[in-house]
Amino acid sequence: MAHRDGAPTRSRGRLRYGVVLLVWLVAGANAAAPVGPSPLPQAHAHNDYEHERPLLDALAHGFCSVEADIWLVEGQLLVAHDRRDARPDRTLQRLYLDPLQERVRQNGGRVYPQGPVVTLMIDLKSEAEATYAVLRNLLAGYTNMLTHFTPTSTVPGAVTVILSGNRPTARVAAEPWRWVAIDGRLADLERNPSPHLMPLISDNWILHFRWRGTGDMPEEERQKLRELVQRTHQQGRRLRFWATPDNPPMWAALQAAGVDLLNTDDLGGLRAFLTKSK
Repeated sequence: MAHRDGAPTRSRGRLRYGVVLLVWLVAGANAAAPVGPSPLPQAHAHNDYEHERPLLDALAHGFCSVEADIWLVEGQLLVAHDRRDARPDRTLQRLYLDPLQERVRQNGGRVYPQGPVVTLMIDLKSEAEATYAVLRNLLAGYTNMLTHFTPTSTVPGAVTVILSGNRPTARVAAEPWRWVAIDGRLADLERNPSPHLMPLISDNWILHFRWRGTGDMPEEERQKLRELVQRTHQQGRRLRFWATPDNPPMWAALQAAGVDLLNTDDLGGLRAFLTKSK
């Protein structure tokens, strides 16, 4: 009979052990899960490389679009706004491509765990054709994370590369299979090129609008902005403006009109605005 009396005790012991083990496993899984800011699809880090930690500061704030200016210098693509500031240790791959690839590897194929596609806007400052030739070869080493384009299709990856600045538009358009798209201008809406070539329209705010983010936005400008957004979206593109005042009234007006990317140098300010307005 003794062995029968002990059986329930052993069963209860095994049950307690199983519960403890399950709690331990769940806690361990939660501890190992990536923790970070929620991604903000509208947030675009203008001149991102000027922050203390290029790319990393933007990602720490949840930004889903970052912009890097590049110069072709002795065969290397160096990140800088001006040629005189280009340094050999600040390469595109070191500051952007390698960290993005590592994030994608860690997060199961995305920059943010289960997050949206992240845009890497590359502004070509040096001569378009020569710079793109080097960039194209460089991107060939990162194709596992990049969006693929053809003249008639877009296959989203973790990172979409869009070329701005000195854009080799004709060369890119002629490629049957590529890893980049082109940043268009408002004038391109008249031509209506393929959205697989030009998925984004960007332009200088002060060339098209008088309002500078103080006081009430004039109704005629508000209506003009809404019409531009509508036209851009009807063509299957996103819209962004640069040279916009970096303040909440401007962000609110752009957001209300449906502008897709809000341009900023103030990472914390825009994050606070977007998370508060949710």
